[in-house]
Amino acid sequence: MPGGDLRPLAAALVVVGIAVGGSLATYLLVPLPTGAGPSTRIRRTAWSALLGLFAAIPIAYLVLVVVAQVVKPLVL
Repeated sequence: MPGGDLRPLAAALVVVGIAVGGSLATYLLVPLPTGAGPSTRIRRTAWSALLGLFAAIPIAYLVLVVVAQVVKPLVL
């Protein structure tokens, strides 16, 4: 509906952005353990990205709480 309330869409976009950003950052920055050998090859798999997704969910919740409890009263 034109002119409708876009706050739920904005909140959903924030959550998706944090989840994707957390997954991507963890995938790129956290390599899997290589073990005891002299291996120098850095391995990354989808598990690294999944770990970032699981870590990003509580962070997204905290961001929404801060926006609702701190930023919103300051703006209004």
